[in-house]
Amino acid sequence: MLNIAELTIKVNESLDQLRPFLVADGGDMELIEITQEGIAKVRLLGACSDCSMSMMTLKAGLEEAVKKVAPEIKSVEAINVPSFA
Repeated sequence: MLNIAELTIKVNESLDQLRPFLVADGGDMELIEITQEGIAKVRLLGACSDCSMSMMTLKAGLEEAVKKVAPEIKSVEAINVPSFA
């Protein structure tokens, strides 16, 4: 069973490290929940919510950063953009 509280701290620390880059482009992200299946759900904010590159940023940037600090996380999904998977 995953320790959701511990994982939340780790994922938020990853978000905090990426946040300056997102904010510089007029966007941001917030962690909504981590499921017992190891899926981190985030909400894209500001410019990130309608940016055509947001899914690439999410998968190549945020997901990789999160998996480095919290390998228990299987994927990162945005709850407010259509999935292109």
